[in-house]
Amino acid sequence: MNAPQNTNILLSDLNLQDAEILADYFKKLGWHKPLSGFLTYLQEAELGLRKNIVAKNSENKILGYVTVLWESDHPYFQERAIPEIKDLNVLPEFRKQGFGRALLKASEQAIYQKLGPNQTIGIGVGILKDYGPAQKLYIQEGYVPNAEGVMVNHQILNYGHTESVDDDWVLWMTK
Repeated sequence: MNAPQNTNILLSDLNLQDAEILADYFKKLGWHKPLSGFLTYLQEAELGLRKNIVAKNSENKILGYVTVLWESDHPYFQERAIPEIKDLNVLPEFRKQGFGRALLKASEQAIYQKLGPNQTIGIGVGILKDYGPAQKLYIQEGYVPNAEGVMVNHQILNYGHTESVDDDWVLWMTK
């Protein structure tokens, strides 16, 4: 779907209350997204290192969030001063309604407002099936692989590499 079914999506900066709600939510799901991570996001935003965007519906219920890291920790992006969209998450009950696309567009807009309309944007996406919808979305929105291939923990994979595949295996893309 191209647009959220509920057009009353409200975008704002992540705050402490949002962080606590998200950490509690993810804990109940059994996902490792502790409050400490969200507190780091808030601290980095205060320092101007990161932009955090949360999407809510008209009842003030969190739909998802995304962050923009102005100076990526991925070497390819660092060398080229490419900001990175990170940790785009739509809460499971709100998926397939266009909210991920809305968050992606909001993060792109924040980047263009700060760095100009010709700024290259970076994003990484996992390679497992769970990331299929994100992979599809990013390609639909104009992101293309940056020609590094799949990497694990920011390291280029070589033939013969053997290691368990997990969320650290990433395809890096730019737009």
